[in-house]
Amino acid sequence: MLVTSKAILEASLQAYKKGQPFAIGAYNVNNMEQMQGIMMAAQEKKAPIIAQVSRGALKYAQDKYLINIIKSAAELAPEVPVAIHLDHGNSFETVKRAIDLGCTSVMIDGSLMEDSKTPSTFEYNVKVTSEVVKYAHDRGVTVEGELGTLGGIEDGVGSGQTHLTDPDEAVEFVERTGVDALAISIGTSHGAFKFKGEAKLAYDIIEKIRKLLPDTYLVSHGSSSVPAELVDQINKYGGKLEHAQGVPLEALKKAIAYGINKINVDTDIRLAATAAVRQFLVEHPEKFDPREYLKVSREAIANEIKKRMDAFGTGGHITDVPNWGLEEMKARY
Repeated sequence: MLVTSKAILEASLQAYKKGQPFAIGAYNVNNMEQMQGIMMAAQEKKAPIIAQVSRGALKYAQDKYLINIIKSAAELAPEVPVAIHLDHGNSFETVKRAIDLGCTSVMIDGSLMEDSKTPSTFEYNVKVTSEVVKYAHDRGVTVEGELGTLGGIEDGVGSGQTHLTDPDEAVEFVERTGVDALAISIGTSHGAFKFKGEAKLAYDIIEKIRKLLPDTYLVSHGSSSVPAELVDQINKYGGKLEHAQGVPLEALKKAIAYGINKINVDTDIRLAATAAVRQFLVEHPEKFDPREYLKVSREAIANEIKKRMDAFGTGGHITDVPNWGLEEMKARY
């Protein structure tokens, strides 16, 4: 069932207000096998999902191909609420293209200038985000903005710098732009090398923003856990990943308890797929059929995502998601 991310995130927010918090996993998709693995996990766990597409993914897979793969997956599993979300749109034109293709949710990352590397001014962020909100809401599409910048760079996204979100600025930003969801910087970062020492998140920032913005959906980017067992598996079978470290699941659970509604996961999906394929090809050097090793990668992705769904508490919540598609949201906006 194709819905807006507002519908899915509303279920999370209402659960938080009732003292039973859970978060929605937003999983990045680059190809068919990744989407199939995500849906396999969602069906088994009875969990709603947000399928994210980055600019890099849309370019790699040709945008119509990728969007239609996700649409087909949603049609084949009508019991699972699915939102198609543009991750880190860097301009109004990028967002417009995603909406025209059928995304039910978009992110405009005005925390960076259009070159995706240079941190922007607050006023620039407000301006570009407001333009996107007007265009998207007129079409029933949910909008996520970002305030503060994350460290690390992945898929061409990120500045390599970290600037934690100011709670008072967050209030002004939401009031002036009208965004539905806000990605906040709390110490996470993009990529597989998030921390050099102990992982620390700014829970106090989540707590303050949640109190100041009780009806805004809060998002944590750069939140892959980079499981040590996957890194070890990759290295065992010929890879070379040194000092990779992510956000522990226990830290993410705590962030959910403080009010995070959406958690972005990309690196873990890549690691799971790569580890499975490396092992398969080393153990079966005579194999050359892509269907055989991609099947293994699909299963590995599904298993890893099921662990995230368990940690985030997402399982069993498909019936809590209101049926808010684009036409429904046009009327609400």
